[in-house]
Amino acid sequence: MGVAVHLASFSGYLIPFGSILGPLIVWLMKREEIAFVDSCGRNCLNFKISVMVYAIISMILMFVGIGFVLLGVLAIFDIVVTIIAAMKASEGISYQYPLTIKFLKP
Repeated sequence: MGVAVHLASFSGYLIPFGSILGPLIVWLMKREEIAFVDSCGRNCLNFKISVMVYAIISMILMFVGIGFVLLGVLAIFDIVVTIIAAMKASEGISYQYPLTIKFLKP
């Protein structure tokens, strides 16, 4: 289920706000039953909310021109780090995403 939390965030590439809603739904359903899912869910949601904040900043910086590059780098970074987190979760390790603002505290 920890892997499902991380992989559910890829729904954001198909559904608006799916990168937050997908992990949120899985996390809310299983956080009481499985402590590992609670940890993975918090880490994933903190990262996805942070990425959304960074994307908004990048969109503002598009007026300067640098935002286009930052948004592309952010999208690639999001995909790579999410795949790493899913692989770590399959090994039973709760992955701490880099560059994450802690919105949901344990």
